[in-house]
Amino acid sequence: MNDVMNTLPHRYPFLMVDGILSKGKNTITAFKNVSYNEPQFQGHFPGNPIMPGVLILEGMAQAAGLMALEPGKTPLFIGADKVRFKSPVKPGDRIVYEVELVERRLGMIKVTAVAKVNDKICAKANLLLGAKEGI
Repeated sequence: MNDVMNTLPHRYPFLMVDGILSKGKNTITAFKNVSYNEPQFQGHFPGNPIMPGVLILEGMAQAAGLMALEPGKTPLFIGADKVRFKSPVKPGDRIVYEVELVERRLGMIKVTAVAKVNDKICAKANLLLGAKEGI
């Protein structure tokens, strides 16, 4: 968790990565343990809590930032294409984010990202990220 918090500027309740399982130059596998205590479950949905897809997407982007972020820069989530949500994520699940670099150009990165629970794909997307100093 220290590696995550030392790299990303995000904090609770918007930190969507709890740890890193493996990291290479062009890949990262990270995770988030989904807890009943998280504030989104008060309203999404009472009695049948489901992790909002946009937060799963944010988790994939944060994992990409952990892979490619330069020291002293803040990651910026610029865009997402081909986003698909395949199955619900519930409290008690562990989301595993698998991110791979596709292209690095003009200070931006393009990645493919997959989110899995128990080796089953729950979401996937192509993401575009940048970085900026001093945010």
